[in-house]
Amino acid sequence: MGRTARRWFLALGLLGCLTAHAASPVWAIRGAHNTVYLAGSVHLLPAQDAALPPAFDRAYADSDKLVMELDLGQLDPLQAAGWMMEHGALPAGTTLRGVLGEPRYTRVSAAAADLGLSMEILDGQSPWVVGIELADLEYLHLGFDPQQGVEEQLVHRAQSDGKPTAGLETLSEELASLEALSREDQLRLLDQTLSELKEAPGEMQEVLGAWRRGDAARLASLLAREYRAFPALYRPLVTGRNQRWLPQIEQLLHGERNCLVVVGALHLVGEGGLLELLRRDRFAPVQLN
Repeated sequence: MGRTARRWFLALGLLGCLTAHAASPVWAIRGAHNTVYLAGSVHLLPAQDAALPPAFDRAYADSDKLVMELDLGQLDPLQAAGWMMEHGALPAGTTLRGVLGEPRYTRVSAAAADLGLSMEILDGQSPWVVGIELADLEYLHLGFDPQQGVEEQLVHRAQSDGKPTAGLETLSEELASLEALSREDQLRLLDQTLSELKEAPGEMQEVLGAWRRGDAARLASLLAREYRAFPALYRPLVTGRNQRWLPQIEQLLHGERNCLVVVGALHLVGEGGLLELLRRDRFAPVQLN
């Protein structure tokens, strides 16, 4: 799924338009009686470099509740796998080879072999699922630990502390945006993944470094431009979800309890980003150092 989808899986784009001197991907937003912290997430981190920026610790400590895209504290991995098998399968009588065509199928087979993945696992799956499988294995090969993402670290802390957790959407709502992509768009994304798998090691290190530094210009050039160049992906996966989440975040701002809301960081910034939408509604996000 190329840079666009790989970066979605990593951080849904990370940060797009921070100020040049930004120190963290965390904002504080004052409500009438509380504070809501809005943080940009990297959904996976390398095991050897998994410490979160200090602003996350401060925001978590000052919050009574942790809210994420999905409530990972309640997510059943077996249920998630079952949803993928049900909704990601090709129609009966359709084969992956037939959908992809022989040249593309050969490329997928070679990429899967390089990653140690049997084609028996991929045959029968839709192109968007094939892209996810390849991206997931690529991350593992690069040393990314599924247990060391921002949300995973925070939800484990919340469970240990007895702090309640919640989600802005369900797994089926999140993945429905990919399932709804046209076959043509799914194939385009898969082609990008196949073309760019070899570029991943240096690219991911560059993205992570920019996220930690809050390097606005570099993150914008690496990420937001490519999402906007692919509106078939950007609209349903980013701005459309922002519009669905905004009322929930504003409801938190009208409450009494401090909350930490963690979403993929591309959701925060740029045109149609949550920060812009909140400012439009007369809230004033302040970036933490």
